[in-house]
Amino acid sequence: MPVSAHPETEPAAGGANDSDEPASSNFAPWGGDVANTSVQVDVDLRVTEPSTAIHGWLEPKLIEVAHLAGVGSGTINITIVDDEEMTRLHRLYRGEPGTTDVLTFDLSTPPNPTGPDPAAHIETDLVMCLDEAARQAKRRGHDTRAEVLLYAVHGMLHLLGYDDHNPPDARAMHLREDELLSAVGVGPLYQAKPRAADEGPRRTRQSS
Repeated sequence: MPVSAHPETEPAAGGANDSDEPASSNFAPWGGDVANTSVQVDVDLRVTEPSTAIHGWLEPKLIEVAHLAGVGSGTINITIVDDEEMTRLHRLYRGEPGTTDVLTFDLSTPPNPTGPDPAAHIETDLVMCLDEAARQAKRRGHDTRAEVLLYAVHGMLHLLGYDDHNPPDARAMHLREDELLSAVGVGPLYQAKPRAADEGPRRTRQSS
């Protein structure tokens, strides 16, 4: 069953601390070689890449986050689409109109049980909307690719047993997102204060 990070497409909060230079696709910042890790990330970009490259930056960042989150092994397949395609998929898999940020598909057999697993094996397809990421990043004053990374981290945490169906669980999940993003040098994106004074914080994200 697909899971959306925030199907009401509420704005992302905070400011990222991104470098303009993409990280090497062969280097994991915790000291390992991405090519030799047991977590694989594949990105299929089906839209025009933004000015700050996603390829070569997203893969090692997400592998580092997975390592810090306790993922032992697995494959994360990411497809990045536009509003039109996300609207189609959103209706097809969730029965809801309009675009959204991310849909998460758990491909594990059987699916991962409820509750964070410190040595998890994950298999997932993540579909993320670049148009939505660009809109939210612009409103909140950080880089589009950082917003894309937030969506990927949110989807991954769902597979580790985190959920956001009620306020306490949502707070715990979003706090963990910001902890992981800060640890890899991106900075908190969900809980940080909005850039514009007239923009309030996000409402609690919901998922199916």
